[in-house]
Amino acid sequence: MINNFLKNFCLITFALIAPITLPAGGIQKELNQNKFPFNTKEIILSSNTSLYSCPEIQAKELLVIDVGTTLSVLRNWKVSENEIWVRVEIASNKLLDNPNKIRKGWIKM
Repeated sequence: MINNFLKNFCLITFALIAPITLPAGGIQKELNQNKFPFNTKEIILSSNTSLYSCPEIQAKELLVIDVGTTLSVLRNWKVSENEIWVRVEIASNKLLDNPNKIRKGWIKM
């Protein structure tokens, strides 16, 4: 009985602690921790950019964001030295826009 209790305790502890480092949620990293340029919290696109569902090139492309769109930076995710992803929210008027419109996703920097 003690052996089963110990196994279950270890399993529950791992299930609660392990996911905190995943990009979908958990620990929020500071923007300047990954040397994000100018510590900005907003960016304006200078070219059309794809918005992805998660920080992977193979992820589902949600939509293409047009030039000049203002994005709010929510967090960033560093995959490697050459690959940085940023979770963004498209600026919009919450009262007038369609509530089902996709507004959040990941872009590759």
